[in-house]
Amino acid sequence: MRRAILLAALLAPATAAAQTVAIEGGTVYTAAGAPIPGGTVLIQNGRIAAVGTNVAVPAGARRIDARGKWVTPGLFESGTAMGLTEVSQIQETNDFRLSEPQGGDQVAAAFNVADGINPRSMVIPVTRIAGITTVVSRPTGGLIAGQAVAIDLDGDRVDDMLVRSPVAMFASIAENSRDAGGGARAGQAMRLREVLEDARAWARNRDAFERGATRDYSISRLDLAALQPVLAGTLPLAVEAHRASDIQLALRIADEYDLKLIIVGGTEAWMVAGDLARARVPVLVKVLNNLPGSFEALGATYENAARLRRAGVDVAITSGETFKAYTLRQEAGNAVAYGLPWEEAFRAVTIVPARIWGIDDRYGSLEPGKVADVVVWDGDPLELLTSVEHVFIRGREIPLVSRETLLRDRYRNLDDERAYRP
Repeated sequence: MRRAILLAALLAPATAAAQTVAIEGGTVYTAAGAPIPGGTVLIQNGRIAAVGTNVAVPAGARRIDARGKWVTPGLFESGTAMGLTEVSQIQETNDFRLSEPQGGDQVAAAFNVADGINPRSMVIPVTRIAGITTVVSRPTGGLIAGQAVAIDLDGDRVDDMLVRSPVAMFASIAENSRDAGGGARAGQAMRLREVLEDARAWARNRDAFERGATRDYSISRLDLAALQPVLAGTLPLAVEAHRASDIQLALRIADEYDLKLIIVGGTEAWMVAGDLARARVPVLVKVLNNLPGSFEALGATYENAARLRRAGVDVAITSGETFKAYTLRQEAGNAVAYGLPWEEAFRAVTIVPARIWGIDDRYGSLEPGKVADVVVWDGDPLELLTSVEHVFIRGREIPLVSRETLLRDRYRNLDDERAYRP
């Protein structure tokens, strides 16, 4: 019976966040200013109503004693396929890529992963009980993989979860997309420019296109249309690039077409930190990357994030994982160990990714009016031994239950036959 109740809690749909909650007495790390010892975070109607040391708590509010605890915004993971995969080796559970993009040449600009998100994915509870409340769920594969979305990790329907759709167009100038350019990097650049030129020409000649009075374009009408916000600079182009020269290539193309660029991966980004800083291009960095696993990663170093920040580049830290997205705070903690100040590492998993993805008006920090994604920890969230005590997403407290915790509890005591009785 107890297991049935816990499973029901795990799978229960989100309910209206009408309760008023006051988290009192903890040290509040807002990600927007100095820590607030003995602070209070007041949550009303799914939003942060007030933050400070002299917050008036309404009568009837639920009070949570956070004395001796840390209170922070929920962590933000920028590089997952959350809700788009269950078992990586079982193809029918993977919805993060098109096996054959339109035109067969690795361009799938119109592909938006939003409709493939599964709110009941068993990977979601594992991630959110680790203090991660918001993620970017992205497509992969090809020269242009498609459109990513930002989601909160709570909701019974995709519409309940969506923060922004699309949040970016994802592309690649890396070894994993060499086939799009005939096996050569210059071919990748040539093909990407051809696609952008076609999209620009289509926009100028749309009426003629509908009459069949234009030349043929190298990608589909849907892909041409999907690229218009990228060319207009209203939708970022997030380009996976690792080799220093590939990052510089992405910068040149972005400059030619006046694109809003984000570098994803950036293994050798520290080598061209000055170029990135001058162009004001942010980088999504996986910190635990120190071995040259390929020729495009010969310059891998744990100090990548620290060196980029010292050069003035905005850095968001990512685990680059889906099934192990909970290692995000381990990535941030290791960034601190290799030279990134603690405050910078904390911001790199909260307010900075929110700013990079254009949703910092609602997410990423504990400020009045923002969405109430709040976590209470028993210590420093960047320390591995720290535990999560409370998680709120859009003002609703999330049960700290996942399939893993259910299995743990079921088999904790093998001497007790009740632990494994059906």
